Amino acid sequence: MNFNRRHLLQTTGASALLAAIGQRAFAQASIETATIVTGFAAGGTSDNICRRLAQKLGGDYARTAVVENRTGAGGQIAVTYVKGKPADGTTILQTPTSILTIYPHIYKKLPYDPMVDLTPVSIGCIFDFGFAVGPSVPASVKTVPEFLAWAKANPAGANFGSPAAGSTPHFIGALLGKQGGVELKHAGYRGTQPAMLDLLGGNISAVSGPIGDITQHLPSGKVRILGVSGAKRNRFAPDVPTFGEQGIKDMAHSEWFAFFLPAKASPELVARLNASMKTALAQKDVIDGLGTFGLEAMSSTPAELTELLKKDTAKWGPIVKEVGFTAEG
Repeated sequence: MNFNRRHLLQTTGASALLAAIGQRAFAQASIETATIVTGFAAGGTSDNICRRLAQKLGGDYARTAVVENRTGAGGQIAVTYVKGKPADGTTILQTPTSILTIYPHIYKKLPYDPMVDLTPVSIGCIFDFGFAVGPSVPASVKTVPEFLAWAKANPAGANFGSPAAGSTPHFIGALLGKQGGVELKHAGYRGTQPAMLDLLGGNISAVSGPIGDITQHLPSGKVRILGVSGAKRNRFAPDVPTFGEQGIKDMAHSEWFAFFLPAKASPELVARLNASMKTALAQKDVIDGLGTFGLEAMSSTPAELTELLKKDTAKWGPIVKEVGFTAEG
């Protein structure tokens, strides 16, 4: 199946039926409190979608819904925590898919098996990545190739930060360096916002991260986005050229935030949560709210999310091998 924005925005017959019966069949919520767990810090894109969904799920899927930020280990702590919770619908994982599709290639041993320990529910949104520079990089540097040339001539500034070691933006930065013939030293953070603070403070030269985490800092005048990772220009940063437009080949990468329950969640419970999420993600205030963070709201069936995980896991294997990055498991 070809996963793209248009396809995932369309509702299949089965999911349309679930959405139609969702409010009626599941009106009596038996869950007192549902907790949406994210592995990244408050204030970032991951936290934002969790909080907006929590507002909508409360009173529908559960009587109340709250968000819990369990940061650390590049998102592994959150996944491991949810893996160990009962599959009763009270604990929901929200995670970027890279933690499930890239990490198996870079860690010899993970504390979870993405295809065994979690039950896919729905995609929540899709987003592109931006590559931005801060005040430590001369204003004359306006493109990614110019930054790579500057970094080669200034080894002390040949570095970048990302939300986590082994994440998609980490690999984007590493691949950019390889294409430019310069080794960019990487610094992994607990989310993009801490990296952006170091960028603004001049402690690192660049940040590779979700576009929305970067655009919110543009009003400061200290941050410049040099390129975006999508196959086409991002509607949230329409004046910024893609990597491909700048002559950088094979660098079209987008990512999804998705929602999961612990393994062995019942089909009825999965259908119930999927229907509630589908309804929430179609509401204008959610779409507009996510848009302020550079996120394009969308939903999927559990089967579509499962297929996406398999497809992306296969895609990232050769890329990880090319970059040569491994991590201690």
